[in-house]
Amino acid sequence: MPKVELHLHLEGAAPPAFIRGLAKERGIDISGIFDAAGNYRYDGFGEFLKVYEAATEPLRSPQDYYRLTRAVLAESAAHGVIYSETFLSPDFCGGADLAAWKEYLHAMQEAAAEAEAADGIILRGIVTCIRHFGPDRARAVARCAAETAGDWITGFGIAGDELAGKPADFAWSFDMAREAGLRLTAHAGEWQGPDGIRDALRDLRVERIGHGVRAIEDLALVDELAENGVVLEVCPGSNVALGVCRDWRAHPIGRLFDRGVKVTVSTDDPPFFHTTMSHEFDRLAETFDWDAGVFATLNRTAAEAAFCDEETRARVLKQLETA
Repeated sequence: MPKVELHLHLEGAAPPAFIRGLAKERGIDISGIFDAAGNYRYDGFGEFLKVYEAATEPLRSPQDYYRLTRAVLAESAAHGVIYSETFLSPDFCGGADLAAWKEYLHAMQEAAAEAEAADGIILRGIVTCIRHFGPDRARAVARCAAETAGDWITGFGIAGDELAGKPADFAWSFDMAREAGLRLTAHAGEWQGPDGIRDALRDLRVERIGHGVRAIEDLALVDELAENGVVLEVCPGSNVALGVCRDWRAHPIGRLFDRGVKVTVSTDDPPFFHTTMSHEFDRLAETFDWDAGVFATLNRTAAEAAFCDEETRARVLKQLETA
């Protein structure tokens, strides 16, 4: 089945073998972030963030990001993804320096264009500030986003440690992105409860929420999300792997869907959580007895919520309908 993915961190999608090889080329020793089988090794969300950032160390040039983008898109296309949006952090691409960011961006766009020609997968970028890096750093990232907004950089968001600061601390950056014409999303409702989602909607005025699964703890909020058409970028495998949810059966995506919330399915940081889009669809089908009609609804919801131009959206929707 063709698939649409809205929540994918580019560095977090890097295959471990790719990062190990690049580290060897650079003479960097990050062997401690891998287990005996060569997979990423971490225990809990805090250590996950540290391992994630350590894995970005070998990525030091635009050419590295060109290679990374090709590798990630080849993996996504192999699992039926026809349209993807990826979170890009200028913090990791030249230290949020605008001139350097433009060079990295050009390399990623070149790789994306080649992947689209070769595999038919369309990619768009969402510039993302890192919450635990603080509001000042976020302003520099927002400037990078505003200066490169267009047909390919189409969104702005925030990721990182939800427990660091408050959404209101980043309002200036989101205002700048909004004025540049970028669409807005924010990670919320993963580690904080329903109030974190409310804060992001009120203070950042986003139209999509990354994760958002803890909304289920407040059914009034769930109904509000459904009524207002707020789209959730749900990553079930990530939530289970990190312990946000006890297991697949306990995951609230089924209850959210049944109450009319616009949910979508993504992988977040797939190699960290030993998942793919195919795996996510398979586990959801097994767990909730969802048929092809439900997955068609999820894909259409994702396509309609995508941060792309209407011509691209029409292309994606046509592919979904044809399939």
